[in-house]
Amino acid sequence: MRDKTFAVINEKIKAGKAVVVTAEELIALVQEKGVSRAAQEVDVVTTGTFAPMCSSGAYFNFGHSAPRIKFNRVWLNGVPAYAGLAAVDCYLGATALPEEDPLNKNHPGEFRYGGGHVIEDFVARRPVRLKALGYGTDCYPRREIETVVTLDDINEAVLFNPRNAYQNYACAVNTGPRTLYTYMGVLKPNLGNAHYSTSGQLSPLLKDPYFRTIGVGTRIFLGGGVGYVVWNGTQHFPSLPPLPEGAPRVPAGGTLAVLGDLKQMSPQWLRGTSMLGYGATLSVGIGIPIPILNEEICYYASRTDAELYAPIIDYAEAYPNRKPGNLGFVSYAALKSGRITVGGKEVPTAPLSSYVKALEISAILKRWISEGRFLLGEPVQLLPGPDAGIVARTLEIRDTERSER
Repeated sequence: MRDKTFAVINEKIKAGKAVVVTAEELIALVQEKGVSRAAQEVDVVTTGTFAPMCSSGAYFNFGHSAPRIKFNRVWLNGVPAYAGLAAVDCYLGATALPEEDPLNKNHPGEFRYGGGHVIEDFVARRPVRLKALGYGTDCYPRREIETVVTLDDINEAVLFNPRNAYQNYACAVNTGPRTLYTYMGVLKPNLGNAHYSTSGQLSPLLKDPYFRTIGVGTRIFLGGGVGYVVWNGTQHFPSLPPLPEGAPRVPAGGTLAVLGDLKQMSPQWLRGTSMLGYGATLSVGIGIPIPILNEEICYYASRTDAELYAPIIDYAEAYPNRKPGNLGFVSYAALKSGRITVGGKEVPTAPLSSYVKALEISAILKRWISEGRFLLGEPVQLLPGPDAGIVARTLEIRDTERSER
């Protein structure tokens, strides 16, 4: 078949003639008709994921007070935000914690209210306490302000997440003798459980593993509103697949930096989350449309949970060195069955991501496109793929003390 184009597909969307299916529906269609026929019939495949994404946050412009102030330190509901920007701008990270409530490892079961919860409060239109200190200048003489704001009171509120939608995260286990409290949840000792955090056959970047369609300018479902891919995410290390099906061989693979108007979003798809013994984060809903430009794209978009694999990582030993698959690989079909076998032992599994919500996101995005309300954003630059040769760097610790002479 001749390759389709973004322009042709968008014209079909405008005319209400585009054939749009979810990734789950494409799987069934390919099994029935084959890749070649499905590629001819389908124009767009929708994907989805909903999971904790720590590298998230939002920047705000609150508008000027009278007299004016230049923020030097800022707190939102007691959570510190970064104020090293212009006068009344700040950036709030999802994992930020109140200064007076540092993480106490002796009480790992405590709920932690942090930046992700503040973002959810804003999106839910709840009042948020703003406190800011300034140092006083001729143009910004005010030194302190305390007030209550809501999302609709402020000029701009933009969700800007430096690293979201991990292509293929690890299956985390713990072979050690003590319980571990991690961003992958509570890992019980002696292979007591296994956690994973990827939606498998709905996962956006597993459906386009070579980044043939995703890049700067890709329009996406973000937090219940419309957002955009603005760059590759941090720790973007796309890798060649170890298997014909196209699953990356490292836990991270590709990642996305995404941006969108927080005022369009919903607390249903941006949820402040507290991880026991770890701290706060933000659970984010993301859906990406994949245009079926040719048979190759259709093939990868139609891979099933049985064909997509996650590396099993022992967080007791291997995690600090990030050894991918040190305990082997496991299919998402096996993970979703509720039990896997690791080192000859049967281990119960549980997801941190929600497949139900991922499926709902893919269905919402399908409806938006089918109704002509959402056009595809053709990337001005595709993201680096597995052939880009990107190498992961590690922080080298150097002794900076001057030697005595």
